[in-house]
Amino acid sequence: MAFIYFLALSLVIAIWAAMTTTIAAFALAIASAGTVAIYFTSRLIIEVDSEELRVGKAHISLEYLGVVHVLTQKEMLAKRTRGADPAAFLAIRFWTARGVVIEIADSRDPTPYWLVTSRRGEKLALALKR
Repeated sequence: MAFIYFLALSLVIAIWAAMTTTIAAFALAIASAGTVAIYFTSRLIIEVDSEELRVGKAHISLEYLGVVHVLTQKEMLAKRTRGADPAAFLAIRFWTARGVVIEIADSRDPTPYWLVTSRRGEKLALALKR
C-alpha cells in the first residue's frame, strides 16, 4: 500500500507543480482517501467454518477440499507465475509473499486448486484440516 500511496503522491506533486497549492491540497486529500479506500476494498477476507471455506466472495464446501500445502516465499512466486495453472482459482495479493495451495477433490470441478495468499498460511492449513 505504501507503493500505491507513493504513486499517488507523485501525481499530487505533478499537480502542485502545474497548479496552485489549493488544488494540490485538494488532490492530496483525494489521493489519501483513495488509498485508504483501496486498502479496505481490496482486503482478502478468509473464513473457515464447520461447513465451508470462504475466500473473498468465493466459497466451497469443506468436503471438496483435498490436500493443503503451505508455500514459502519462493514456492509462492513460482506457483503464481510460471507454475500457475490457467484453470486454477487465484485469490492473490501481490504484496503478500506467502500463501497456500488448496487442492480440489471434486471430479466435476474443472478447477484443480485454489491458490490463496496469506501471511498466516499455517493457521489456515490447520483450520482446514479440522
